[in-house]
Amino acid sequence: VRCCGVWGVPAVTVYAFSQENWSRSRDEVQNLMALLERTLREELPVLVEEGVRVSVMGDMGQINSALRDAIEKAVEATAGNDKLRLSVALSYGARQDIVAATRLLATKAAAGLLDPDDISEEVIAEHLSSRLLPAKIREPDLLIRTSGEQRLSNFLLWEMAYTELYFTEKMWPEFGETELRSALHTYAKRNRRFGHRL
Repeated sequence: VRCCGVWGVPAVTVYAFSQENWSRSRDEVQNLMALLERTLREELPVLVEEGVRVSVMGDMGQINSALRDAIEKAVEATAGNDKLRLSVALSYGARQDIVAATRLLATKAAAGLLDPDDISEEVIAEHLSSRLLPAKIREPDLLIRTSGEQRLSNFLLWEMAYTELYFTEKMWPEFGETELRSALHTYAKRNRRFGHRL
């Protein structure tokens, strides 16, 4: 996050905990939640000082009260910051997000509040969790996938239609400034066409 702020990257979204992660053992889930809470509380002064604005997307209904409290404090304390947007995907799944948006649109249409012919990509996007971000940074330019995995893992499926993908064998805890610099250098050499022929 510090490197991104210094290098002028306007937004970062991290996949902290997926919907699928709830199927892990109770002890592992509790340990992950405690780690997330501790990290948020410990890093908050630095985030405030460095101008980072925190937002969280996902199903907060399953999150314990201590972590929810830490999230609320971080979001509130950083609300006025504008150097870097840090979005944390927590208890998040893209398929679940798309289903929730679809249900809400169907409910609005059934109630006569929305004409089905008015449903567009933009309308759908306004009903996804990423709507909390400014429109110009909702769709990531680059996905960095660590740990040797080469899949999206139910992360921002709608938003990543034209996202460039970068895969590395490095595990997340070891992924640091050198690796980030390499990923950004690789990205900078790519020719993004967004489906158009150049």
